[in-house]
Amino acid sequence: MSNENVAVVVGAQGVIGRTLVDHLSSLDGWRVVGLSRRGAEPTDRVQHLSVDLLDRAASKATLSELKDATHIFYAAYQDRPSWSELVEPNVNMLVNAVDGIEAAAPGLRHVSLMQGYKVYGAHLGPFKTPARESDPGHLPPEFNISQQDFLEQRSGSWTWSALRPSVVCGFGLGNPMNLAMVIAVYASISKELGVPLRFPGKPGAYDALLEMTDAGLLAHAAVWAATAPSAANQAFNINNGDLFRWSEMWPKIGDWFGLPVAPPLPMSLTEVMADKEPLWQRMSERHDLKYGYREVSSWPFGDAVFGWDYDVIADGSKARRFGFHEFVDTERMFYDIFDEFRRRKVIP
Repeated sequence: MSNENVAVVVGAQGVIGRTLVDHLSSLDGWRVVGLSRRGAEPTDRVQHLSVDLLDRAASKATLSELKDATHIFYAAYQDRPSWSELVEPNVNMLVNAVDGIEAAAPGLRHVSLMQGYKVYGAHLGPFKTPARESDPGHLPPEFNISQQDFLEQRSGSWTWSALRPSVVCGFGLGNPMNLAMVIAVYASISKELGVPLRFPGKPGAYDALLEMTDAGLLAHAAVWAATAPSAANQAFNINNGDLFRWSEMWPKIGDWFGLPVAPPLPMSLTEVMADKEPLWQRMSERHDLKYGYREVSSWPFGDAVFGWDYDVIADGSKARRFGFHEFVDTERMFYDIFDEFRRRKVIP
């Protein structure tokens, strides 16, 4: 690779963006700029900029610095109470990022967009599985589709790619969508209270087929799709490559935490975890944990995923046909992430 590759990772503090920054900064021939609202301390390989992409004028001023940018990896997300309300902020942030960087960087070559199975309507209810990139769309609103439409219309001097992972698991704090964190904190609190680990989702969800996407695998796939000529202007499902049911995975997770597993009991984690902050504070003091309860809480997302009482799987063979052949064992992925949480003093 040439030394001219300058990656701008938008949403650099999330699970996906943080892992992308780490991966890109480990590669020869890449310089990395991380964009986020919070910003971060720079390193030898990574520059960080604080930017509010909902403020078009202010973001344009900040992004005017990025004259050498060659690749945009877009992984930012703004949560809102309803599906329709998600469209405007999430489309505007992408537009403001691309407009600002494109105006400053004549050498921009590629824009990579992180999507998900919402493109197929996975969040709405049972959908056609395995989902394929060629499947027809569904009625709007859907911000993932609106974002891709924008890239398709604007591309020309640069190419685009859209990556569609399943639930992404990795290390990240203060993130509204972090299933591995949900499981780790839920299991740690269950152990602290001396109760068995019960699957909290809908009854049918315990036996539905699922797949996950490791954040590291997704980072590798994003760089491949952004640099392989054959992958230009394409969408790809990116998943670990194996399927599982919670009925098989849940007891293994219980074993990792040293917890017995009792029969499932449907409950809202958002509700039952609402009073657990004082307990977490006591656990933090006793185990020297490093992060507050709000930083490790993603309960509404956990409720959503554990509520999928239907199969949530997509065909990942298109990426393989185009040249990306990596895969991850999902059981091993969970163990590795839990190990990292423990090393970093996120959980006891």
